[in-house]
Amino acid sequence: MKLLLVLDSDDSYNLISLYVKPLGFEIIRYRHAIKAMDNIDEVDPRAIVISARDFPRHWKTMVQFFRSERTREECPVIILIGEDFTMEERSKASFLGVSGTILENLDNPVEIERFHGIISRYLPVEEKRRSRRFHVEPYHRFGFVFARPLDSVLVTGEVKDISCGGLSLKLDNSTLIQDMRLNDELKECSLRVGDAFLDPVCRLARTGRIISLEFLSFPTGENVTLSIYLDDLLLMVGREYKRKEIENT
Repeated sequence: MKLLLVLDSDDSYNLISLYVKPLGFEIIRYRHAIKAMDNIDEVDPRAIVISARDFPRHWKTMVQFFRSERTREECPVIILIGEDFTMEERSKASFLGVSGTILENLDNPVEIERFHGIISRYLPVEEKRRSRRFHVEPYHRFGFVFARPLDSVLVTGEVKDISCGGLSLKLDNSTLIQDMRLNDELKECSLRVGDAFLDPVCRLARTGRIISLEFLSFPTGENVTLSIYLDDLLLMVGREYKRKEIENT
């Protein structure tokens, strides 16, 4: 499946790429509205994301054009919006056939959940619980350490995001993995999840200063512990987000 992104911001592009690639999408990006519209038949996307912040004068034109080519059921169109996007603009978006709007700051797990919800409403995507990624703050109480396969030297870092399928880790010392290779299996790992300590077996999926690790297996029941903890955090963050919305109205 192809996802068409019409946006200029590299930060937004990187965040969306992080969260939608596990859903099975091939990402096609355009920085220019006209090029995106000219190439719509060639790209033939299954879903489209447009940044209203990057294209405040053209997003409506793009939505009208895309809707003339593809129905809501055939191709969901999602608009990335800023905090200043008015209720009147939301109403216009709905009238034009937009499938949903989400805040452009996808660091917020509530917005990530809404994004996944909109996509899965129209398209067959991979199991959401496994691919859902949670942006980690220090007070979320995650930690991770693993031993290098050859000599058991401990490698530490800061967990940046996590899902039931894996995590990203910003290494304290990236030189410690210079001799490691993609797909190396890590059997000596310790994952802190709140007050619990889990022992997953992992696979090295991406190298660099920030590495990605895929969870291959957990001892019996430990994957459930992680899943419940992530769900509880999401609910907590959602309640806080709603509270702030009410306070700001």
